[in-house]
Amino acid sequence: MKKITHRLLAAAAILAFAAGVHGQGAYPNKPIKMIIPLAAGSAVDNAARVLTQKMSLGLGQNIVIENITGSSGLIGADRVAKAAPDGYTIGGFNDSILTMVPHIFPRIPWNALTDFDPLSLAATVEWGLVVKADSPYKTVADFIAAAKAAPGKLNYSSGGNGSPQHLAMALFASRAGIEALHVPYKGATPAAVAVAAGEVDASLQGLGTVTSLIQGNKVRLLAVTTEKRLAQYPNVPTVDESGLKNFFFNSWFAMVVPTGTPKDIVERLNSEMRKALADPATRDKLVALGVTLRGSSAQELGTATKAQFEMYRKLIQDNNIKSD
Repeated sequence: MKKITHRLLAAAAILAFAAGVHGQGAYPNKPIKMIIPLAAGSAVDNAARVLTQKMSLGLGQNIVIENITGSSGLIGADRVAKAAPDGYTIGGFNDSILTMVPHIFPRIPWNALTDFDPLSLAATVEWGLVVKADSPYKTVADFIAAAKAAPGKLNYSSGGNGSPQHLAMALFASRAGIEALHVPYKGATPAAVAVAAGEVDASLQGLGTVTSLIQGNKVRLLAVTTEKRLAQYPNVPTVDESGLKNFFFNSWFAMVVPTGTPKDIVERLNSEMRKALADPATRDKLVALGVTLRGSSAQELGTATKAQFEMYRKLIQDNNIKSD
């Protein structure tokens, strides 16, 4: 009788363990959070919402986007860095957070190179120089000529001190030999709206942020910062062909996870992201936002991050860009 009882107890224990394992299920078994330390409506945010919608179908779980703004992305990035490395928190970052902000805010509570594991460079966001729709500046040459005629009189908006818009225009001004006044806003979207409202003269912006403003004839796209003209704007010249030779600029939509996230989970997320990028409908939506699809491996993003980190360190030091 005792042997039978022991066998029954053992069998019950095995069944209980199996039920527990089954209850946990394979990854993912609950919604995944993507923290974007950027404003809703920003280029990265718009691209992320398109891409994660398709990824969610492949994963069988929703990817819920949470915009945590403030302090040039420091707050949202900190949430990702301190999250459990279990695959249920993803960071949807631009390159500013990984490669620019660390040189501007030296006492940040996380390390860009050690507190995040790379997942993928999903896409690059293409950029352009925009002015108000009825601006007197019809070309890049017009804008540069006006700036040279009255140094420091023209101004431009950015998403904040040390933001990609700030650094892009600092680089543009340096290459063009002009002076322009920097007017920081709380995010790329408010900075773009400021151009449309005539509060500032111009802004270098990710095209995903200003697409609706261009289509609504609120701002005029003077030029794009790509090497070649974009298919969606065939009549808009590049900055390079507009006279400012070899000026190219874009930003990243990079996915990262907290350091220590299991490799098989990183590989699963990367695989679903690549499948989503290969979907024709998803591709069309992203291209319409001024996005160039990438879909890198985790290793490729890690290598690119280190190289970009050093490049912006020098640019920020050379232009003496500091936190407010």
